[in-house]
Amino acid sequence: MMRFLHDFARPAHIRRLPLFRRIGILHHPRKPESLDLASAMESYLHSRDVHHIWRDSAWDADAIQRHLQDVDLLITLGGDGTMLRAARLGAEMEVPMLGVKMGRLGFLAEVFPNDWKEPLGQMLDGNYWVEERLMIRVRVERNEEQGQREVRCEYDALNDVVLSRGSLARIVRVSTSLDGGYLTTYTCDGLIVSTATGSTAYALASGGPILPPELRNILVIPVAPHMSMDRAVVLSEGTEVRLRVYSDHSAMLTVDGQFEVEVDEQDEVVVVGSPYQARFIRLRPRAYFYQTLMDKLKWTV
Repeated sequence: MMRFLHDFARPAHIRRLPLFRRIGILHHPRKPESLDLASAMESYLHSRDVHHIWRDSAWDADAIQRHLQDVDLLITLGGDGTMLRAARLGAEMEVPMLGVKMGRLGFLAEVFPNDWKEPLGQMLDGNYWVEERLMIRVRVERNEEQGQREVRCEYDALNDVVLSRGSLARIVRVSTSLDGGYLTTYTCDGLIVSTATGSTAYALASGGPILPPELRNILVIPVAPHMSMDRAVVLSEGTEVRLRVYSDHSAMLTVDGQFEVEVDEQDEVVVVGSPYQARFIRLRPRAYFYQTLMDKLKWTV
């Protein structure tokens, strides 16, 4: 498997990054235009002497996992949700991604569907850099008889995990501990545990701070807190966050907005830094993040 190690001992003008010769293209199954674009990209890649190309739906996790060992790069055609899926799958195998924006905001994407040949050629020539982003891992533990604990499920997330009220419009109480020490109990609609990547998603809508994507921090942010702490807490990468929800109805844990797990008072939600990280191919200058943020959110005056 290709490793992305930068040779900082060499002058910048002669550093060499790996060239991609085995590429997977993931299209959005509900966007027919993404399938057409995938076909056009495959033809172009063949013309550039890339002959090991595989195409599939970005929603077919089983197929993607079967092919990951045989690719150097994933090109995703879709929105941020498509890239979140690909990031979780590709991180373990250290496969980087190049995102083509076919969604609404496209914070994670690098290329636009109406202007992709030149950027793709630039990447194939080795003129790119790799951005590495922290992911978090969440597991749900349940106390069993005789003091044993069962792990009900475990997921990695690139954006966030959210422990919140279910379908009923009632608040929940979320007891929160950091590295084994009690922090507080939030009375709120929910609690977000986010990466720096997720700081521009649900966390931003809930009043959280904006973190540049290279920061390896974890955010804890309450959603609509009521008579409880209403500020975001910024944690170091190695912090263990433990959450327990208290409510007279079932609560819901969501992972990157794509997985749902029903939890109750018997369960403890544990969030830590993932051993894996997401890797994104970047063609723009390294200071791209802030201008992109202003443009996407239409905050530029």
